[in-house]
Amino acid sequence: MDKFLHLEERGTSTGQELRAGLTTFLAMAYIVFLNPLILSEGMPDVPNSALVTATCVGAAVMTILMGLISNRPLACASGLGVNSMIATAAVTTCGGDWHAAMGVILLEGVAILILVLCGLREAIMDAIPVTLRHAISVGLGLFIAMIGLSNAGIIVQSGSLIGLGELNNTFAIGVISIVATVLFEALHVKGSILLGILVAVICSIPLGVTAMPTSIVSPLDFSTFGAPFQSDANGVMGIAKVVTDPALLILAFSLMMSDFFDTMGTAMAVAKQGEFLTEDGNVENIKEILIVDSAAAAVGGLVGASSITTFVESTSGAADGGRTGLTSITTGVLFLLAAFFSPIINCVPGAATCGALVYVGYLMMGDVSSINWGDIQEGFPAFMIVAGICMTYSISAGIGFGFIAYVVCAIFGRKLDKIKPLMWVATLAFIVYFLSPLFS
Repeated sequence: MDKFLHLEERGTSTGQELRAGLTTFLAMAYIVFLNPLILSEGMPDVPNSALVTATCVGAAVMTILMGLISNRPLACASGLGVNSMIATAAVTTCGGDWHAAMGVILLEGVAILILVLCGLREAIMDAIPVTLRHAISVGLGLFIAMIGLSNAGIIVQSGSLIGLGELNNTFAIGVISIVATVLFEALHVKGSILLGILVAVICSIPLGVTAMPTSIVSPLDFSTFGAPFQSDANGVMGIAKVVTDPALLILAFSLMMSDFFDTMGTAMAVAKQGEFLTEDGNVENIKEILIVDSAAAAVGGLVGASSITTFVESTSGAADGGRTGLTSITTGVLFLLAAFFSPIINCVPGAATCGALVYVGYLMMGDVSSINWGDIQEGFPAFMIVAGICMTYSISAGIGFGFIAYVVCAIFGRKLDKIKPLMWVATLAFIVYFLSPLFS
């Protein structure tokens, strides 16, 4: 195993990788019950057991493949945001046919996989200026921290856009997880992130934040598998509707843009924590990572789990010592077990992962010193990425703001020679992406 996964070469061990895999899984466990809950809004006739099965099996298969093919500590699962869009589209754009909605996901996954195999996705990553790469890392750090604080209700939506949440037991668990994680790290205890989560879970039981399971094992239901090739009441396959409906093709393009750049930012963030980001900001094994991630999107549509993508919570496992694909394989196996034991997995409250995500956000803020804030050509686009990711709650939107700002600054600063050809292509694609809702 060491020869295949290079454990010793990367300064890790089997125990360290298994622990990191568990940390990543616990940070992502909320998707086991949240994805079915969101998808059910657009798939009301589908049993919850089928949505849980699709979510867990899809995540398990693609995360294990990520570990085997890329040998990097990244985990995949149904992406938030995209699943909400698909649930809404199933009712609206798709005319109530969720099979067509999953067909959209399948089509965009295949399209983005073709772009990866042609080398375009990797080439665009190489064309991004180093300063913007640092900005993506900083923006992702704040974004991850926001997710953690939001899960615990420490920050909430309010009349002033965002505000301090109500002091309750969930809030308390979030604070406990932060304090425990930082305390363990300050004491140089190995596995501080995982221990912080476990302490919060234990404390959540007497506080009533964790509801004890009413059962242990849940049955598997594969009825959503092959969704794009299933037919509606009129006998029309979902995928057939997609390729003949311009509105659905525009939706597929929008989702492709989101997937294209979300994974780019996530891979850079995980690479920073997992120590496979080079000095010039390149992610090692990026082609393998992008191939699996692109295939995952298509698989998500195929099994009826919405688009499966690389999760930014993978940074928690990387920060906890994950350096190889064994971390991913461990996480994938746990997702497979979760398909059978979802009632138990659902007992891990989102608030318990708050400390892990906030601490990872803190680690990623280190890149802020690598940005030349004194040069508006570099500093302002970097600011737009950092602010955009957080304020829009969208990785791809924030990156889009930064790209457009970079090109505009270069044009008016008469520094066109600094823009690589593919940056022009990516910027134009973002402009189309932002304008696409006008044509849907």
